[in-house]
Amino acid sequence: MTTYIVRRLLLMVPTMLGITVVCFFICQFVPGGPVEQYISRTRAYSSAHGASLKSIPPEEIENIKAYYGFDKPMGERYFIWLGRLLRFNLGESFVYHMPVWNVILSKMPISLFFGLTSFILSYAISIPLGVWKAVKHHSIFDFVSSGLVFAGYIIPSYALGILLIIYLAGGSYFNIFPMSGIVSDGFEYLSTWGKIVDFLHHLCLPMICYMIGEFAFLTQLMKNSLLDELNKEYVRTALVKGVSFRGAVWKHAFRNALIPLATGSADLFTIMFAGSLFVERVFDIDGMGLLFYNSMQGRDYNVVLGLIVLTSILTMLGRLFADLLYVVFDPRIRLA
Repeated sequence: MTTYIVRRLLLMVPTMLGITVVCFFICQFVPGGPVEQYISRTRAYSSAHGASLKSIPPEEIENIKAYYGFDKPMGERYFIWLGRLLRFNLGESFVYHMPVWNVILSKMPISLFFGLTSFILSYAISIPLGVWKAVKHHSIFDFVSSGLVFAGYIIPSYALGILLIIYLAGGSYFNIFPMSGIVSDGFEYLSTWGKIVDFLHHLCLPMICYMIGEFAFLTQLMKNSLLDELNKEYVRTALVKGVSFRGAVWKHAFRNALIPLATGSADLFTIMFAGSLFVERVFDIDGMGLLFYNSMQGRDYNVVLGLIVLTSILTMLGRLFADLLYVVFDPRIRLA
């Protein structure tokens, strides 16, 4: 086990290096970077104040490039950036004019909350529901719930968000929930209980959109996995020996049925980056997904690269964690 973990951690180094090389050079070739944006803003400012700035002196352009660190060859810029990265320095945001770490940390709490809550709720609801559907296979409950589950799996989260706003948030029909944001105006003046109620009130609709796809997938996966285990020889043997059906389900089949769900545990490491961009835009939630989109749109390369690096590292650690969970659920598995 220790050898396997060490080998996987060592393999992450070249993998991470390859990711940084590809992403860094792609970002450098994207037009409209900070130098071009600065020049465009300078010309727009001059035009707004009655001056006509047709061209900027070459020495001034060189000063602008030096300010943003674009005065060096691309390869040298990569190794400078990589050296900072190895010192846990993600650089400074061109848009926010503050360290990238501070920018990410400012958006992380709300994304972490939504990600962790949706992760817990998805597993807490889908596992017992999947078990119940497997036990009641081919019943009316199974058919009706399967229809709802498949509908939740098919419909895009942002489309569901728009429908919820139209029907439940004052769009055209009922005005039960807030349309956007995570708190109301004057939130700071509410009592402690009032703040909790207000936050949960804003939480309902976006949380449904966050978890609907994962919930539907996990429910169906749990059902099919348990059905597969119930049809195996060891369960039939337990029933022949006098074990009740309930005992066969919970004492024998249930633990083995959880093994396929262990792969989803890898998302636990990236839950703060798992927020849907479209859901955040629909409900005006300023989280990590919206930060990545705005950084891409604003060519804020340091923020984009910082988010990619963090997501990549956490994803690889999550995959390792999921593999280790396989051994916990089934000690017969040996990791080589």
